[in-house]
Amino acid sequence: MRHCIYPGTFDPITYGHLDVLGRAVRLFDRVTLAIAPNAGKTPLFTSAERVAMVQPNVAVFPNVSVVTFEGLLVEFAMDQKADAIIRGLRALSDFEFEFNMALMNRHLQPALETLFVMPNEQFSYTSSTLVKQVAKYGGDVSNFVPPNVAEALRLAYPQNR
Repeated sequence: MRHCIYPGTFDPITYGHLDVLGRAVRLFDRVTLAIAPNAGKTPLFTSAERVAMVQPNVAVFPNVSVVTFEGLLVEFAMDQKADAIIRGLRALSDFEFEFNMALMNRHLQPALETLFVMPNEQFSYTSSTLVKQVAKYGGDVSNFVPPNVAEALRLAYPQNR
């Protein structure tokens, strides 16, 4: 049974993330969407809130589980007995960071593969950061995130209601 980890901050999850997830479930028997705290970012939503936002949107995939983790991704992946890590690449600008991370992960755990998946081109410019900026200033984010996430963003930025 082939198992992959799809890690990310998912703050919040977007349709682009869900598109990458949909591609991963076609490639693997089991996918673990792993929500991580990111030391380089201050999340808008807590880990528990992110899990709660993600779960209804992955319910259509019976082979997907949602968990949180801390520490090194490769250690988490090996503890989960994963065969691979899935990462989404939206644009060339993502490549350098993701490439370096994949090489470091390979150095730390040579048996663990990293696979890069491109989302549908309609999501190539969407990021959680951009979605939060649009929501913060009262913009419509309904084309970028599921309805429950759009509502959570609306509540997170009450000055724009």
